[in-house]
Formats: sequence, structure tokens, C-alpha cells
Amino acid sequence: MEEYDVAVIGGGLLGCFALRALARHRVRALLLEAREDVCSEISRANTAIVYAGYDMKPGSLKAAMTVRAARSFETLCRELDVRYSQCGAVMVCFGENGYQRLQKKLRQGAENGVAGLKLLSGREVLELEPNLSPNVRAGLYAPQCGTAIPWELGLAAAGNAIANGGKIRLNAAVTDIRDSGGGYVVTYGNQRLSAKSVINCAGMNAAKISEMAFAPKVRIVRTAGNYYVLDTKAGAFVKHVVFHEPEKKGKGLTLVPSVGGNILIGPTERKYDCSDDYSVTSEDLRQLRELVFEVIPSLPMEHIIRSFGAVRPNPYYVENGGLSEKSINDFCVLENAPNFVSLIGVKTPGMTCSAELGRHVADKIAAYLGAARNGNFNPAQRRSAHRAQELTFDERRQLVAANPAYGSIACRCREVSEGEIIEAIRGPLGAATVDGVKRRTGAGMGRCQGGFCQQRVIEILARERGLSKASVTKNGGKSYILRS
Repeated sequence: MEEYDVAVIGGGLLGCFALRALARHRVRALLLEAREDVCSEISRANTAIVYAGYDMKPGSLKAAMTVRAARSFETLCRELDVRYSQCGAVMVCFGENGYQRLQKKLRQGAENGVAGLKLLSGREVLELEPNLSPNVRAGLYAPQCGTAIPWELGLAAAGNAIANGGKIRLNAAVTDIRDSGGGYVVTYGNQRLSAKSVINCAGMNAAKISEMAFAPKVRIVRTAGNYYVLDTKAGAFVKHVVFHEPEKKGKGLTLVPSVGGNILIGPTERKYDCSDDYSVTSEDLRQLRELVFEVIPSLPMEHIIRSFGAVRPNPYYVENGGLSEKSINDFCVLENAPNFVSLIGVKTPGMTCSAELGRHVADKIAAYLGAARNGNFNPAQRRSAHRAQELTFDERRQLVAANPAYGSIACRCREVSEGEIIEAIRGPLGAATVDGVKRRTGAGMGRCQGGFCQQRVIEILARERGLSKASVTKNGGKSYILRS
């Protein structure tokens, strides 16, 4: 049976950053991910915003981490060589109720230490975002807000963790955890390992993982939401992240100018009972269109290229056999035991604080183990794959001369070459699915949404993996390779 100092369960953003943070210490750490790739569930479908911290309750762990993370996010992305846009955000309102809430958030943000917050008049808001409805009453401007690509961030963190000695095992769903007296025996598939400690970052399944070894303390209630994605042709209509503070209680609207040049619209919010519901509903999409008409009526919705669903975990304390009346509003860092830490129900601003939370739990476990610092830890992670779209003509010509595969364009919308797809498949944490190629290269994320390039990606995957094309299939919207 393999022996490790730490078993990290879950390969979303939190798990990848926990593994990276553990590499700062001299520990033997292994990450177990149930799916065929990291960042395949909650981390692949979210609003991708780096929040400034004015929305969080003063004095909370969430507030402190968000403010700290926003200040250092550009440095983090530079270390990991991932794209980041500190575009700033403006929260807008259209009436007195919304205006009162904006004033409250301004005071709250000042108490949290958010830098640069400013309350704007309607005229000043329109100077920042001229396409908004002229009925806008006021806005709260936050310059430290930005956007990143969550799976790009998670993949880079995972790659940096591997480069610093961490290990990742995919297709490794945990089915049992037993206390071995001073440690744990973790069963996944038909294999077992021994670990002195566990960090539970299992996302939607984090409460179930915790209950494999401990009595229930926190459980998750799931919510679902829908988004629209607009093509890059509409990208110039929104320059900042725009939050809409509605007059009545409700979700409001969020408009995000993504790093890739698209505009993301959403999300809606609804409770559901399914364990895995990434569906979209006509009612949710209708709500989004109505809010768009209210907030930014000139937005060219004819440039919609897709809609998608996302799920979110909401943590509740277990009380008297049921759940507490209100959900846990702060980050839930559950110390089941000194050597077993669970992150349960982490949602917004989970991407913003992923590195902070990863380091927080890793430091707790390292202290328990008495682990020394790793003086050889290197936080820098240079992107190994080329991104031909960003190269000059001469640079691309030299690349094609060295390897003609970079001259064969597989995805015309995003100008992704066959060479880039091969790199994504052969890399140290190589793509094993169509979706994995999409997240690493952008192939299939353009206007045609894979209509032209998906078959070519399947052909390249099959060839590089030594499989027949028939074995690379799509099932329920999730692309995967059938493995024997």
C-alpha cells in the first residue's frame, strides 16, 4: 500500500492550489480526482470574477482573504503565466433601494480595507459604460476587480504543483476513508493508500467525503444557474465587470468582459434536487434577457453563441437531525481532526480566494506534520504550450518551419493549430477529452462552438491516444474517452 503524508481529495481550483501550497513544505502529497481531468466540475462553470471584497461581512475570513487575494492576484497570474484582466467593476442601481445598498457596500468595503472604492453618479457611470441604460441612478466603482479563466488558473496551479514534487491521480473517485490510528486508509477504485493527513476539497461531494470518517457537521444544498455567452464581436459593448443591484430582492444581472474577449451574462439562481444538473431552462434564459433589456438594452443579443448551466454548493450546519435555518455565510473550513481539514461549500468568491484557501489549509496540515519548508519550491510556472494567436507573423512562421503541425489550423474561430492541440494532449497533465483540449487551447470556444473543429479534435485525440475515433464519444454534453 502506498504511503503519503497528505492525501488531497478533489481536483478543482481548491484542490490544485492546496497541492501547490503543500509543495512549499517537505511533504509527500497526492491529489485524487474522481474525473478524467482537473477543474471539470464547479471550477469549469462559473462567473470567473476576481472580487474586490466589499460584499463580504467585515471581520470574516472571507472578507480578509478576498481583499488580500485581489491585491495579489496579478502577481499570482504572472507567477503561473495565465491571463488576467484587472478591468475594474461597477455595481449599478436604478432606484432608491439599490442606491441605499450601494452606500452600505461602500461603507462595508472601506471597513474591509478595499482600495479605490468610489460612489459614482449616473452620469459618471455612463462615462465608464456608455452602453448602459440612461436610467442608471448610481454606481459603486471598484478598480481592483478583474477577470481570469478558472480552468486555466487551476491547470497552471496543478502543473506548478507537479513541477515541485506533488502528484495527481485522475479517475480516482474516493469510496471509503478509515481511521488507521494516527492516519487514514483511503480507498479509491480498487486501490488503497495510507495518509497521515487529509485535505478534503471535493466540491459538491465534500460533505459526503467528510462523513466517510466523521459524524455529519455540515451539509450542502445545491443551487443551479444559467448563463449566456456572447461572441467576441460583442466584446466592446462592456468594458468593466457590471453588477446590477436590483430594486427588489433577487439575483440581479452580472456582465463580464472575459479575458478571451467574450461577454458572459448571468447567472440566474434556482434550487434543485439533482446531484448533477448542468441543464439550462427557458425560464432562466428569459429572466436573463429581461434583465439585459433593463440594464443594457443595446447589447447585441444576436451574438449569443451558447448558454450553459452551472451548479453551486451552499453549506448548512447540521442541527438536531436537520439543517440550520440559514446557510453558512463565511468560508467553511471544517477541522474534523488536527490531521483532517475539509473545505465544504466554498462558492463565490472561490476562484478569487483559491490560492489563499489552498495555502490556509496546507499550512494547517504542514504544522500538524511538523513539516520543514521546501527551500527549492519554485512558484513560477511557464506555459509549456504555444498560443499561436498571440505570436507575431515572424514568430509563427518560425514555429511552422520547425513543426508544420502549427501551420494546420484545426479551430478557425480561435485560430488553434493542430500543433497546439498535440501539445495539450502530450503535456505533463495532458488532455484526455474533447473538453480537456477545449480548456487548454480554446478549440471549440469560438462562434461555431465546435461545429467545424470538434471532429478534427476527435481525430487528433484518437491518433495521439492510440484509440479508434469511435471510442472518443460525447455523452450528456461531457466529452470523454472510453478507457478499457
